Amino acid sequence: MKAVTYEGVRKMTVSNESRPKIDSPTDAILRVTTSGICGSDLHMYDGRTPLEKGTVVGHEIMGGIEEVGEAVESIKKGDRVVLPFNISCGYCFNCHRGHTEACLVMNPEEPHAAYGYAGMGPYKGGQAEFVLVPHADFNCLKLPGKPGDEWEDDFLLLSDVFPTAYHATELACVAPGKTVAVFGAGPVGLLSAYCSLLKSASEVYVVDYIPERLQKAEEMGATPVDFSKGDPVEQIFKLRKKNKGMQQSLRPGEEKMKGVDCAIDAVGYQARDDENPDKEKPTQVLQNCLKVVNATGSIGMIGVYIAPDPGAKNESAKQGIFPFSLAEFFDKGITMGSGQAPVKKYNEYLRDLIVNGKAKPSQIVSHHIRIDEAPEAYDKFDKRIEGYTKVLIQFDKKAA
Repeated sequence: MKAVTYEGVRKMTVSNESRPKIDSPTDAILRVTTSGICGSDLHMYDGRTPLEKGTVVGHEIMGGIEEVGEAVESIKKGDRVVLPFNISCGYCFNCHRGHTEACLVMNPEEPHAAYGYAGMGPYKGGQAEFVLVPHADFNCLKLPGKPGDEWEDDFLLLSDVFPTAYHATELACVAPGKTVAVFGAGPVGLLSAYCSLLKSASEVYVVDYIPERLQKAEEMGATPVDFSKGDPVEQIFKLRKKNKGMQQSLRPGEEKMKGVDCAIDAVGYQARDDENPDKEKPTQVLQNCLKVVNATGSIGMIGVYIAPDPGAKNESAKQGIFPFSLAEFFDKGITMGSGQAPVKKYNEYLRDLIVNGKAKPSQIVSHHIRIDEAPEAYDKFDKRIEGYTKVLIQFDKKAA
């Protein structure tokens, strides 16, 4: 079968790999119809996360069940399913409490597992024609419709980006009427803004500097903020001050609430310097979140922070250690949540929003490609050029 493999820094190759076989009676084999290239795949692509050469990558996966083990009861051959990027057992202490992002069983080294990702267990990825699904009864989300229909792109985003974005809004305590600032207009940032709007946030600002992404944020109903045109926090303060209805509603003293109730870091450790976007400044977004959130507000840190990071500029950063204004954090009484999304906590409900026409996450999809085009797509996605925002690999019926 064809599969995308990592062959070194900024080098992905389409290789011929052996088709997976069932190892356990609880396994299933999925023939992939669509797989996504995720922004977190770029951490490996850029050499910022150690990965063994020859690894089949890809953790955003959907398709049709080709074969099931004898112990699989609720999923059968021909079923259309999407896989959470978290691989989980369903029965350990964390899984029982809904923390499938921290399964204690599936990765012998760490409390989390995923398809085709560094440090997340021995599982092959799904940017391939077939993939092995452990504990299929638990890890498969059954879907309606047929491959290639109007829901194909939407359902694929249930594997990671849509639930991850929704989780970001949960971490940031987004609720009806609240004001939100999202830093980063990549796929997760855009859908974090979208999920904030689904939750009836009253104002949503999206900060980035790439024109196509800011335009998409505006199309989705958010207010774009271009940090290349000045301090994004000050821009948000000024935009909020122009809202006459809100300003006229303030009692004396409440003018101190210049910022927002909730902020979302959808960038992580590869954040760009506001004053020089060509350079990295790992703490830039966190600093902005601290500044823009009003006292007693909340921050959701969904952007990835990883150690070790071989590409970091100093020894502390290589170990994931960064300066943080703890005094400001304490003084403002801010709450902050972080970590991977427990996809299974949300994916059934988000699926039903899609099916019933209440959500259309696929509006962020920018490109559809064939698997042979994947190496070029990685390069363009990494460079943020030609509008590359969310790339989906489609497999035709013959290949599948």
